[in-house]
Amino acid sequence: MSIPSSIRTVVIGAVVLYVLLVVVIFLLQKHMVYHPARELAGTPDQAGLAYQDVYFHTSDGVKINAWFVPADDAKGTILFFHGNAGNISHRIDSLAILHDLGYSTLFVDYRGYGRSEGSPGEEGTYLDAQAAWDYLRQKRKIDEAGIVVLGRSMGAAVAAWLAGKERPGGVILESGFTSVPDRGAELFPFLPVRWMSLIRYDTLGRIASVRCPVLFVHSRDDRLIPISHGRRLFEAANEPKRLLEITGTHNDGFITSGTVYTDGLVKFLDSVLPGG
Repeated sequence: MSIPSSIRTVVIGAVVLYVLLVVVIFLLQKHMVYHPARELAGTPDQAGLAYQDVYFHTSDGVKINAWFVPADDAKGTILFFHGNAGNISHRIDSLAILHDLGYSTLFVDYRGYGRSEGSPGEEGTYLDAQAAWDYLRQKRKIDEAGIVVLGRSMGAAVAAWLAGKERPGGVILESGFTSVPDRGAELFPFLPVRWMSLIRYDTLGRIASVRCPVLFVHSRDDRLIPISHGRRLFEAANEPKRLLEITGTHNDGFITSGTVYTDGLVKFLDSVLPGG
């Protein structure tokens, strides 16, 4: 029995459209992952925080911008890596929280974000993270045991990569995903995401290399990165490890959870930093 030409035409058209969709998404995936903002929305001094606007270079010669905010009698230093959108000026709430808890902080903009040169990419963010670590160790002369690396969302993948190479006092992974292909496959089950993904950020694959204490923070209400990702990362991690479940959205859980969040951070930080 032959298939009517009208049906064949519809099927061929649907296949062509599907292939075109796959090709377009494949070519645009970098723009789907990275959403940098160049213009700064504010500075720490507007929140009453004295800060130093610092620059350093990566191993491939890219100039990176960061804010170093010292705390009086600091209990340690937090190296902070933000998510895939905006820039460090959109994280002043986090900066203020960490400063109020008694920690100096270095908030870093990846290449292509804020005042950092270049354009973003996975390998580039890793080089940016390494350069920030080297800045704290070599320029600031801060002992590795006195540094905790904190990454949120995409920054959690960057923080896990760095913690797997270096030996910080601890690492905090907030709202992290297991990998970009994993989350992409959940969002687009009709596409061959795992085959298409050039950007990996394989946090799950790297977590076994992390040998320092780890705190996982994830909201049970997170719809952008479901808490199942945080729980899988926690299960795969080495001891010592903790899981702090908070509430609120992906972008504001650290604020709306209030003391549940801050008390959880303090308990972990006091246990891993020599000044705690």
